[in-house]
Amino acid sequence: MVKLKTDQAIDEMRAPGRVVAHALAAVREAARVGTSLQELDEAAHAVLREAGATSPFLGYRPQFAPVPFPAVLCVSVNDAIVHGVPGPYRLRDGDLVSADFGAKLNGWVGDAAVSFTVGRARPADLRLIETAEAALAAGVAAAVPGNRIGDIAHAVGTLCRAAGYGIPDGFGGHGIGRSMHEDPGVPNEGPPGRGMKLRPGMVLAIEPMVIAGGTDDYRCDEDGWTLRTVDGSRAAHAEHTVAITADGPRILTAL
Repeated sequence: MVKLKTDQAIDEMRAPGRVVAHALAAVREAARVGTSLQELDEAAHAVLREAGATSPFLGYRPQFAPVPFPAVLCVSVNDAIVHGVPGPYRLRDGDLVSADFGAKLNGWVGDAAVSFTVGRARPADLRLIETAEAALAAGVAAAVPGNRIGDIAHAVGTLCRAAGYGIPDGFGGHGIGRSMHEDPGVPNEGPPGRGMKLRPGMVLAIEPMVIAGGTDDYRCDEDGWTLRTVDGSRAAHAEHTVAITADGPRILTAL
């Protein structure tokens, strides 16, 4: 069931959204050649603590997961698409990093993701990241009253496919509010004009994921969380929490 938010609730959701934005900025600032993924998790955790917020990621265990998620930050490097578990790996020159973070504050949740490179960037990686960001912007632009979920999916998918990239099968965005995952699901590909009609008060996490090799397939690491491309090609991820309002989409996780 979709839970519509009042204007006041949407205003209140801006607070965890700011925490998310600041945490992702801190992660990006801390990401240098030689920095461990655990250190990136610590940088994000410090922002949570300072804000008095909690993590919807830490201890989260959906049905597919063999163990609860052990960190506050999902950090996926190079061929890892999403749900990467922070560990001792130290960043190397040219790595592509996707960081996904959530915060809960005053009963509301924010969720966003960014991708970036460390050190000397490969031009192909920059194009991949730019496509993910452009697809996110297209999805946000389609998030207006009267459109349908399929219009968001079509906007995202069309841009990704035109660039020749794959889209991980079965993964996409979601409603968000008091819980990190609420109805409705927001696919990253699909026909326009289909699905649930968008109404003011809906709040969605829109999150394109793109695979450079063009395949939609993925595999899961032994940790039960990290999803990787099957062909070893790189992946990028971009996400914002977006409120649908009568005045147009409102991004709640921007700085």
